[in-house]
Formats: sequence, C-alpha cells, structure tokens
Amino acid sequence: MCQLDADPELSALLRVLDRSGATPVILHAPHGGRSILTAHRGSYVISPAELEAEKGAMTDHFTDVLVESVTGASAVINGLSRFVVDVERFPDDSEELNAAGMGVLYTHGSRRQLIRRLAADDREPLLAYFVEYSARFTALVDATLAAHGRAVIIDVHSYPEHELPYELHGGGFRAPLCVGSEPFHASAALLDAVAESFPGLETRANTPFAGAYVPLKRYQTDARVSSVMLEIRRDVYLTEATLEVKPAGFAAVQESLQGLADRMRFSLGRVTAFRDR
Repeated sequence: MCQLDADPELSALLRVLDRSGATPVILHAPHGGRSILTAHRGSYVISPAELEAEKGAMTDHFTDVLVESVTGASAVINGLSRFVVDVERFPDDSEELNAAGMGVLYTHGSRRQLIRRLAADDREPLLAYFVEYSARFTALVDATLAAHGRAVIIDVHSYPEHELPYELHGGGFRAPLCVGSEPFHASAALLDAVAESFPGLETRANTPFAGAYVPLKRYQTDARVSSVMLEIRRDVYLTEATLEVKPAGFAAVQESLQGLADRMRFSLGRVTAFRDR
C-alpha cells in the first residue's frame, strides 16, 4: 500500500482529474495548497503566526481554483503546502534551490530564515508523498500520450509583485506574466498560443522564474510532452496585502487560461509542429 492510500488525510490533498480520453491538455496547480499535516507540524521552529505569514508570502493563491475552473482539460491539483513538500523540485543535487534550503523538503523560508528541523521519521513519509505525486502525474501523462500522441502541460503559478529574499534570479522587471519554458518541451507554436491567449498582460520569458514542469520519466527525452509555466503576478488578480481576489482581474485570467487550454486542445497537425523552434 502506498503512503497516500495509507493516510486518508494525505490522500485527500492530491486531486487528479483525469480527462485524458478527451483532451491532450493537463493543467497543474502545484503550489496553491496551504495544508500542513498535523503529524508534521512539530518540526517547525517558527510560531504558527510566522508560519501563516510564510504561507501568505509563498503560496500561489487561488491557482487551484483557476485550474479547477477550466473545462476540457485534465488537472493535477496539490492541496499540500509547499512548506511541507515541494512537488516540483528536482529530488537530487541538480536542484539549485537546495542552496537556499528550499529543495523538496524546505528547511528555510522566504527570507532565508530557518523554519524547520526535519527528523528522520518526518522525511520518509514526506518523500513518499513526493514519489507518489510524481508517479500519479506520470501515469496521467502516459495515458494522455496513449490517447493523443501528445501531452500539453500548463503549469500554473503566481508570484509576488515585489522580490523576496530567497529568489536566486531577481533584480529585473517583474512582468504581469512570466512565461517559463525550455526549448526541448516548448515550441514557438506553444509560446505564441500563450501570447495570443493573454493579450492584456505584458510578458517576460524565464524571468524571474524559468522552466516548466515535466515528469522526470519524460524530461528532456520525449518531445511529445510540451510544457509551459505561467507565473501570474499576484496583483493582477488579487490584493496581496489582504489576499482578497480582484473579481475583474481574476475573471480575465480565468478566461485567458480557458482560451489557452482550448487552443491546445483543438490544435491540429503533426506532433512535430510542437517543436518547431
């Protein structure tokens, strides 16, 4: 029995909406969750109020709602806080944020302060969540490839208007929409579709955040898997100080995300067209 099946509280935090039979598009909301499991709260060395402040600073607020609202796409939605397990990090020394104490299992926070001391009995179940999350995402991609010969991942994030101390590549313009990608997994056609779907937002490529999520089984080896990361600057759709949604801004982002999913769902032509850069 896997860790998620053995722990109902943990299992409920990972939602996979499998519509692979009808669509090649998979939306992903890895950092929209705020839940911290009761069994693992004892490892934090900061106060509950400080931990809530960290979640306020680092959670990709309402991206889970955005992703779930899109029709005609599969989705993977993580309800577990990134302060427990970050499901998008590389699980080895290639992860550059290990240097900031923010690899798969965070020990430090947004201001590079110590927030957690992990005991051995914490690591095993949390790493098991990481492995199972990856496995379920991979299975969804595999099913999508089997049905359509391609899979298009739209990796949905948000980021603050002002730079946080943990950021390794800050200092530049923080566009309303940062578009992350890697050439192997993102064609000119995919990036053009993003630009066409978000005409009201000024964009920057791979700054201040770069790349996009692809399951390791397919990463840099299978060009049938396309992926793009959308980092939406939070003031576009919410008031950061209060974390209250701006209805008009949220609706505009929601419409654009639906439009992008529809473009990718109904795109025709050869799979190789998605690697024409």
